[in-house]
Amino acid sequence: MKGTDIAVSCDHRFSIGVERDGGRFYLSIPVSNRLVDYEERYEISQAEFELYRQDLSAALPLVSLCRRRQADDRLMTPPGKDRGIAM
Repeated sequence: MKGTDIAVSCDHRFSIGVERDGGRFYLSIPVSNRLVDYEERYEISQAEFELYRQDLSAALPLVSLCRRRQADDRLMTPPGKDRGIAM
């Protein structure tokens, strides 16, 4: 899945973007395991995407849930056996 980040919050370490192939919207956070750093992508609705694009701080409650693994039902790709820790 390739995506294009549309907005990035360096202060809060997340981004929002659009999948190039499927057109789905996502919020991504950086994670790290003992071998690699990578991103976990969580699906968001178009309405959420538009809201977050206008005001990135509006995404912070969801970012917090994602970091605590409380929004796993939105993961676009299931985590592997060695799931990383949010950075």
